[in-house]
Order: sequence, then structure tokens, then C-alpha cells
Amino acid sequence: FPHNATFAEITANEPHGYFLSNGPGDPAAMGYAMETLKSILATDKPVFGICLGHQLLAEALGARTYKMHNGHRGINHPVKNLISGKCEVTSQNHGFAVNSEDVEKIKDLEITHINLNDNTLEGMRMKSKKVFSVQYHPEASPGPHDSRYLFDEFIENMRIASNEKKTVSLK
Repeated sequence: FPHNATFAEITANEPHGYFLSNGPGDPAAMGYAMETLKSILATDKPVFGICLGHQLLAEALGARTYKMHNGHRGINHPVKNLISGKCEVTSQNHGFAVNSEDVEKIKDLEITHINLNDNTLEGMRMKSKKVFSVQYHPEASPGPHDSRYLFDEFIENMRIASNEKKTVSLK
């Protein structure tokens, strides 16, 4: 769907989940998307956001974004998954980031990934819903494939949401 699709247009296709894709753009300048994102979050269906989708999700949940002095560009960015303790080699291309202090203040959000070069927030999830996002590009190809498990998790979340009420955590 285009960036300005309405919630009604999107739900007409009866999605099993919502994937919020990458940008480009300044997430703070996209206030028009907040109503749609809040409606998506109210559906209780799985949501997976990457890059700009991650930033927009954070804004919809009450966290601010900011322009980075030096953005993250290229491959081989080390990111630590705080849930598994593993380090992932990631591909990145962004000039904005999510304010981690804001995320820490929101009771239903949890930081899941951090950048090991500058400690910026690289991933988060909601504790009460199957909603998660990452700042980097797990779909990048060619490049590192350490983060492909995120797509498996999103697909599993949709399967579970369609069949039963279980929670799935990042592995």
C-alpha cells in the first residue's frame, strides 16, 4: 500500500498482520500516518516494522524520534539482541533514530536490540501484543542474513493470532 493508504483501504484486504516497511523520510513529518497506525494497533493483529516503519511505530506508541548527527549507512553494523544475548551483523540506511529514554518510560514497551557502536535503540516490542520492530534492514540482500529469523517470528505470530491466543518472544 502507498504511505497514505487509509485504514479502511488496508483492512478491505483482510490482512492477517501488518508489515510497516522502510522509508525514506523523517518520521516526525508523517503525522498523517499516526491515525492509521493507531487503528492498526487496536486490531490486536501482529505488526512488524523495519527502519522507517520502526520509527513510525515508536511515534504512534508515544516515543519521539530524532535526527542523528551521523546516520547509520552500510553493512556490518553490530547489533545486540537483548533477548537472546546474540550479536547480529546488520545492514542499515537511516538518518533518524528512536529516543530510547522515551521507550523506557512507556510501560508496555521493551527495548530488544541496541547498536553496539553507539548504543542507539535498534529494536523494541510491545509486552502486551505481537508487535515488534527493528531499525535495521533484516530483508537486505546481498548482505548479512543474521536477522532473517524476524520474518519467521512475524509469520508465526500471524499463524498463532489466526488460530490461538499464545505469545511468541524473540529468540
